[in-house]
Amino acid sequence: MKIACISFTEDGKRIGNKLVKYRDNPEFSHTYVVHHYENSKIAGGIKGVLKNVFEEYEGIIFISATGIAVRMITPYIKNKTTDPAVIVIDDLGRYSISLLSGHIGGANELTEWSASILGTIPIITTASDGRGIEAIDIFAKCNGYEIEDIKPIKNIMTMMINGKKIGFYTEKRKIINYKNIVLLKDLKNLKNISGIIAVTSIEDLNIKVPHVILRPKNINIGIGCRKGMGGDRIIEAIKEELTINNLSEKSIKALGTIEIKQNEKGIIEAASYFNCPLKIFTSEEISKEESRFEKSQFVKNSVGVYSVSEPCAFLLGGDMKVYKRNYNGITLSIAVEVDDG
Repeated sequence: MKIACISFTEDGKRIGNKLVKYRDNPEFSHTYVVHHYENSKIAGGIKGVLKNVFEEYEGIIFISATGIAVRMITPYIKNKTTDPAVIVIDDLGRYSISLLSGHIGGANELTEWSASILGTIPIITTASDGRGIEAIDIFAKCNGYEIEDIKPIKNIMTMMINGKKIGFYTEKRKIINYKNIVLLKDLKNLKNISGIIAVTSIEDLNIKVPHVILRPKNINIGIGCRKGMGGDRIIEAIKEELTINNLSEKSIKALGTIEIKQNEKGIIEAASYFNCPLKIFTSEEISKEESRFEKSQFVKNSVGVYSVSEPCAFLLGGDMKVYKRNYNGITLSIAVEVDDG
């Protein structure tokens, strides 16, 4: 994590220089690379470079009064999902204060990190942390889940802070840390549930109570296609198949195909579009699994194995959700990883 440390006084300079030396602390999940900006050494002062600092760094440490930090960053604050983490340390080294983007941006963790190095008192004022409740956005971040819509999080978190019963539906094993969680096997019987947290690849959940949807990366797609198939055609076919099966494209974990197709521009473009890795399987790997699926002599004559999309989806992992589907020169198969228990 790239951090800008900003100091204004000689005492602040000493604190900043100390933070620069600690680039890795094994107690924390991040490696912090700290660059020190001293106000006196910058032509025009910090104000002249702060806009660039705000845009280029993932975190900012002000060694100053809180009021100075607030006034300086106010013009650049945009959105909690994109703003950098901002913390304040007083120049006597007494307190580390989480100021902006405590959860998603990582300011709370940056506060704890700086306190562990400097011996300051960490001050974190987010309501969930004070009550020992795991914040939904932190839970999502730690587990690699994409938040479908960040707006409902505030409402659900308020319910949790007030001790309401929250239903939790998930396709994965991890459970959020909250004492009044009610684990749900389905989303039908929601009696006495104030809100829902759903970790799912299902696109349309039809939930009638306030809810937050978190998208796990658990959809694996095997692809076969004719030579020279355009990326737009493959992307369209994947989207259509996901819609038919009520699955979210945000949950795509990986695409897979046979080695003979590894340079197919259309498949590469599809992986780039869905922002997921493309896994290439050898003929030997596929042939070991192809007996599980319907065989095609035409495919065998073309690429050396009896099927491509189904064994590729199977090898990527998960339970087969969609067996071979044909889209005029494109074949798709889908496996979904759902944890048991």
